[in-house]
Amino acid sequence: MIEKDIENKMRELPEYLKKEVLDYMEFLLAKHKYRKKEVTKFKFDWEGGLSDIKDRFTSVELQHKASEWR
Repeated sequence: MIEKDIENKMRELPEYLKKEVLDYMEFLLAKHKYRKKEVTKFKFDWEGGLSDIKDRFTSVELQHKASEWR
């Protein structure tokens, strides 16, 4: 239904405004695709990556080390 409304209104527009509408539609599509990429879920595949050193360092000590490396 809305597609028909868009088509009817597009027919009423002069050519130079049709170009603006097309540009805006392309902008909206690009914006939608960009936002779709942002929504990816965070993976915890790194979880347990430091388990082999858990007996040597506490989490606080590791935080301090990370601060030193920056």
